[in-house]
Amino acid sequence: MAVPGSRVSGSPPADVAGSELFATDAYLRSFDSTVLEVDREQGRVVLARTAFYPGGGGQPHDVGELTWLGAAVPVTRVRREGGRIWHWLDVPELPESGTEVLGTLDWSRRHLLMRTHTALHILCGVIWSEFQIPVTGGNMDPGKGRLDFPLESMSAELGQRVEVRINEEIQRAREIVVEFLGRSAADLDESLIRTAANLIPREIDPLRVIDIVGLDRQADGGTHVANTADVGSVVVTGTESKGKGNKRIRLEVRDAQA
Repeated sequence: MAVPGSRVSGSPPADVAGSELFATDAYLRSFDSTVLEVDREQGRVVLARTAFYPGGGGQPHDVGELTWLGAAVPVTRVRREGGRIWHWLDVPELPESGTEVLGTLDWSRRHLLMRTHTALHILCGVIWSEFQIPVTGGNMDPGKGRLDFPLESMSAELGQRVEVRINEEIQRAREIVVEFLGRSAADLDESLIRTAANLIPREIDPLRVIDIVGLDRQADGGTHVANTADVGSVVVTGTESKGKGNKRIRLEVRDAQA
């Protein structure tokens, strides 16, 4: 079983490999770093490297703690802004630039988001295998999420069928790995068309790709579990029509069925 990032195909950009630890190892729970920049007005700092995911692609940002000088301080928000990842701290006095810190993720929340994100990719793969249509939108919270598809019609029966298929793919224990794929190769790869990779800015090269081996392969910046079996199980909680050619499927992640 490979941890996403422990078997990486292609070389990640040096700045990503050295500073965005979540991009190559989603299972990293704590890390050492140094404060690079301090914004006292907004109560936030930039770190030399971080395992906190800053949010994006429908996945919420991480929360957790930063510890320095023996005191642990809550990290309440993380966001990428101007090419830097900012960490908002719930503390009256921010650390000075150059301070060494220990970052610790709220692991139970992060891991549930990883399970949820992977479940949504499985849903995307199932819909692609049956209808060959891309996902057009989505969002998630810890333990639940939704995706939109340009389906002509929607029904509870389709939702039930999709739920069965998702859980079958979970039980197949498909490996999930990270790839870094150059844009020239990505442009020629028809398997990535469902991700609308051509809409990703050209300056992002290589693309980070999440591969659920044998099911779904998408350009994606978020965090995932290492194997579909780690999702547990999924219940489709709703199917909705959001208008012509726009249908929504909602799901929740549960513990593995006995």
